[in-house]
Amino acid sequence: MRTVLFLFLALMGVQAFPETRYVSDQLEITLRSGESVRHRILRMLRSGTPVEVLSVNQDTGYARVRTQDGTTGYVLERLLIDEPVARERIAELETQLQELRQTPDQLAAKLTALQERYDRLQMDQQQLQEEKRRLEEELAAIRQASADVLRITQERTELRQRVVQLSREVAELQQANNDLQNQVTQRWFLIGAGVLAGGIFLGLLLPHLRFRRRRSWRSL
Repeated sequence: MRTVLFLFLALMGVQAFPETRYVSDQLEITLRSGESVRHRILRMLRSGTPVEVLSVNQDTGYARVRTQDGTTGYVLERLLIDEPVARERIAELETQLQELRQTPDQLAAKLTALQERYDRLQMDQQQLQEEKRRLEEELAAIRQASADVLRITQERTELRQRVVQLSREVAELQQANNDLQNQVTQRWFLIGAGVLAGGIFLGLLLPHLRFRRRRSWRSL
């Protein structure tokens, strides 16, 4: 139990989250290989040098850091500050002041360039709007054409079905007409046969009638 408590307190004494800190206004500080003055000096860090704090040992007062070139070592945590040194901040303020002191002509030139860029962006936006409107019109036309194609296809299918139905009806009518013609032909054939038979019968009967009439005249 004491061992677990000791490890917990030791971990509490070490900062595990890296953060960026800066070397204080000292001229130079030592970056060592360990957490004491007995350890070897790896390099000297000038004032204002940014380092990444990997951990802090509250017991020894040393912080494990990493420089921008990847070198890892230990420095006294009290020699690190959270912001750049005053010299760096003054240089930054001077740069900003020089920018603010630019001549009106330079500012006017920048303003003109910005205005021209704004105008170009406005023109590009108008062209994009016109292109969007044209594409929307083409899309609407394509959708309308697609709807017409579907309608035409449906009408063509219906017409084909109607043609098939009419063809079937025409075939049925032709068959009925053929049947009717056959019936008429048969009737005329029967009529002709009847007339022919009647003619033959009359041809055979008339001589007998004439013979009887002659005999009857002779008897008178």
